Amino acid sequence: MLNKHPHLRKLLILPPVVLGVLLLILMAGNKESPVKAEDGEPTKLVRIIEAPQLELVPVAEGFGSIEPARVWSAVAQVSGRIVELHPRLRDGEIISQENLLFKIDPTDYELNLAQAEAALAELDVEETNAKASLSIEQRSLKIAQRELDRIKKLAAKGTASQSDVDDAERNLLNSRNAVQNVKNNLALIPTKRKVLQAQKTQAERDLENTSIYAPFNLRVAKMGIEVDQFVSKGEMLLEGDAVDRVEVIARFPISSLRRLFIGRELSDISGEILDGKLAEFVAFKPQVRLDMGTAIADWDAEFVRFSDNVDPETRTMGVVVAVDKPFEKVIPGLRPPLSKGMFVQVLLQGKPQQNRIVVPRAAVRNGIVYLADDENRLRRQPVEVLFNQGEISIVSQGIEAGQRVVVSDLVPAVSGMLLQTELDESLTASVARAARGQL
Repeated sequence: MLNKHPHLRKLLILPPVVLGVLLLILMAGNKESPVKAEDGEPTKLVRIIEAPQLELVPVAEGFGSIEPARVWSAVAQVSGRIVELHPRLRDGEIISQENLLFKIDPTDYELNLAQAEAALAELDVEETNAKASLSIEQRSLKIAQRELDRIKKLAAKGTASQSDVDDAERNLLNSRNAVQNVKNNLALIPTKRKVLQAQKTQAERDLENTSIYAPFNLRVAKMGIEVDQFVSKGEMLLEGDAVDRVEVIARFPISSLRRLFIGRELSDISGEILDGKLAEFVAFKPQVRLDMGTAIADWDAEFVRFSDNVDPETRTMGVVVAVDKPFEKVIPGLRPPLSKGMFVQVLLQGKPQQNRIVVPRAAVRNGIVYLADDENRLRRQPVEVLFNQGEISIVSQGIEAGQRVVVSDLVPAVSGMLLQTELDESLTASVARAARGQL
């Protein structure tokens, strides 16, 4: 039928077209008219902290190497052949105090001692004989004196000749000479005894020096002897490093040491040094730290002294700190023994300083701090930095406690720009930890 009336088929297209037009009109009628945007001031979202006023623990950071507090050199005091060695006498071994390290053949020194003892015994016999001889000679002298007196009386009576008198007088003189000789020998005996006693003491010392014992708990180093080796007097045989105490000579910039004394009351420092109270005066609390890659090992230490010079190239001063009994403080996997040559960090904590204004170091830009004022607008504030310590700066002038310090990077930073602030609590806590000396 549609084939017979083609104009009817064209009319069938009109209803869908009309329906689509009606739908478009309906949708356009329900759409809201566009609202004209009003011009507004842009804002910048920034992180801030409220400048804290804290008790500051000043800290200086230096580096140095571990060294033994005592180093002992075993020098041969006698010559001879090594006949005995400690079974563990090797480089790196730790040997306890009073253990025998090595022994030199004592035979010759035992003979010397025996000879000295024999000579002393012989001298005792000689002294006894001399005293007996003195008694005899003194009796003989008395007899000779009486005989001379008798002969003189006879000569006076004419019954004895002058030659008889001369012979009697000669006998008296001989007796006196004999007594004097014995007395001289007795007088020399104390001197002889001192000489022989010294020889005996030397022989005893030489014999004692054939056996060398560990003077303290030590770690063997520079071992250079073996059994049957002949050693000469004065030859260096080995070294031993004390293991009960180690020291670090750490180098510190003078500027970092200065901050430890800021705000301190002046006193007679020369008197403190001369009285041996330097450690009490400086009141440092040292800590030794070792970076182990995945962890940090630390040890509490003791301030010992300053080094005797300033490095002219680096302008650093040496500070000597010590750690007692490092082997007793070993924690397997966490804290190794402090061994000679380890490169470590040394932190020196000074006396706490009260009421310091502390801000992040990155917040100070060329002497300027960005502040968010009461109207949330950016203000550029010049400040004076007393010193920097790690990631914080200590401000002496320019800002007060509680002012809002912008810690975000602002590019560009335009004075008076409107800010939207957000308190950075994590950074605030980090600043507080750094102020307590926790670098």
